Amino acid sequence: MNIPHPLNDHLAIARRGFLNRSAAGLAALSTLLEQDGFSGTTADPESSGTGTLPHFAGKAKRVIYLFQSGAPSQLDLFDYKPQLAKQHNKDLPDSIRKGQRLTGMTSKQERFPVAPSTFAFKQHGKSGHWLSEVIPETASIADRITVLKTVHTEAINHDPAITFIQTGAQLAGRPSFGSWLSYGLGSLNKDLPAFVAMVSGSGGQPLYDRLWGSGFLPSRYQGVKFLATGDPVLYLSNPPGVDEGTRRRFLDDLEKLNRQKEEEFGDPETSTRIAQYEMAYRMQSSVPELTDLSDEPDSVFELYGEDSRESGTFARNCLLARRLAERDVRFIQLFHRGWDHHTRLPRSIQRQAKDVDQAQAALVQDLKQRGMLEDTLVLWGGEFGRGPYSQGVLTEDNYGRDHHPRCFTIWMAGGGSKPGMTYGESDDFGYNVTADPVHIHDLHATMLHLLGIDHTKLTFQFQGRDFRLTDVHGKVIDSLLA
Repeated sequence: MNIPHPLNDHLAIARRGFLNRSAAGLAALSTLLEQDGFSGTTADPESSGTGTLPHFAGKAKRVIYLFQSGAPSQLDLFDYKPQLAKQHNKDLPDSIRKGQRLTGMTSKQERFPVAPSTFAFKQHGKSGHWLSEVIPETASIADRITVLKTVHTEAINHDPAITFIQTGAQLAGRPSFGSWLSYGLGSLNKDLPAFVAMVSGSGGQPLYDRLWGSGFLPSRYQGVKFLATGDPVLYLSNPPGVDEGTRRRFLDDLEKLNRQKEEEFGDPETSTRIAQYEMAYRMQSSVPELTDLSDEPDSVFELYGEDSRESGTFARNCLLARRLAERDVRFIQLFHRGWDHHTRLPRSIQRQAKDVDQAQAALVQDLKQRGMLEDTLVLWGGEFGRGPYSQGVLTEDNYGRDHHPRCFTIWMAGGGSKPGMTYGESDDFGYNVTADPVHIHDLHATMLHLLGIDHTKLTFQFQGRDFRLTDVHGKVIDSLLA
């Protein structure tokens, strides 16, 4: 029988007090560390429950995902539909719409007048990709990219659609693609996170931290968000009066306390916290070196565009993405806002395309000339597409477009994808898929395959069920593989 002793109570209270005071002093540091996604140099079979990964030799080692938040209009960028000009201002036929649901923004319209694109399209390269005049620099890499014209999703509104394409589910709470990859393959660089996210652009739909979160996976697999101003990562710098030696000693002592807690409670998040503290310490050197672009020659800034000299721009983030890829970060996610063009689309999409066109083409070119495109998968696209009828008043040179989940375009480059290929066909209105559909789950399955992962075997048990990125669906599209 254990008899309480006043001294033991006193020590317990003293220890709790010390930990509480330590926690208060570390609040800033903890904010940083909770974002870290480092998982060691290789995946841990015991923690993943998936066996040794990769399952086979993949062509890609890493992913750069250029996510265009707000849903770019495929009809004004990639999916050339000359027949729409003959249908200008005519009502969209019921035989095309087939009673498919609309958003609340257009469902009450008295009519649905067809709105052809005001932009000229041309074929480019040996591939013959049809591309809009508003993305001339992307046209210059036509033979490097694979264009998927029949991607489709169930979600019709932004938040569930963005959540779906990032996590494989419309409801929040699932791990993001980058977290699954970090969990499955681990990190190739012990001094940087396996998963980094950056945000640019303004307006449009909000972007939540959960989009690069780890969901029910251990928190070590969540993405680290890089910031445009101040410290690249929150609280990266030491507090005033704390030098490197002091911080090192503090972390050593803190690790001892965490090890005691781990032995006492067996909470796996405690070991995650220890790893995050160490990652944060290493990032104090690795991140400033990464984000210091003074070693980049003027020719690189000219390639990516003058915007690449300015913090927070899409062009700057594309350049940083290449530097992260050089340092073998597994998953690099760029979110660019501003594609939500319900009104005044012709004017708005020209401005938006100008923000991204040169930089995204430069990224592919830069990776190619450095010999990195072969093992880097670049993906470009939004959460859904835009419909062929006008939202609001239609004129000769002005229209808007509402959400369209049934058929939209994404392109990919490198990483074992088949360059110069167009996959899938839509009808003359760009409304329905007529050949070779690509569901979001199929896209995820194919991406994982390029990385050497069988999507049916990358699982994590949660609440008594084995979950995976593709849920219970998805098939690899072999035609897209080089």
